[in-house]
Amino acid sequence: MEQMELILLYDYYGDLLTQRMRECFEMRYNQDLSLGEIGQNLGISRQGVHDNLSRAEALLRNMEAKTGCLRRDMACRKAARSIQDAAKALLTHSDTNVTALAGEILSAARALEE
Repeated sequence: MEQMELILLYDYYGDLLTQRMRECFEMRYNQDLSLGEIGQNLGISRQGVHDNLSRAEALLRNMEAKTGCLRRDMACRKAARSIQDAAKALLTHSDTNVTALAGEILSAARALEE
């Protein structure tokens, strides 16, 4: 989960990293390269790659701790799924007014996910 969380944090806050940090991060987490391979590609030491990744990861976590954007987005997505599930259950109701409202609710909840 930690790797997936870091990738999501990078999607939110990656632009705040230095160019070198972004390069190291993308090679490590998107291309799955080793620290040695990244170092060779960038012409820096393995330790330099490690330091850049450590600083990048700390910055990403720090930004999330301060702003909570990812946490709020995940909570909104979870709530939208719950709303969709409830609306889908109401679609089978015998009252046409209820099913019409359920359709509107379902449509609005789907729009939240976009």
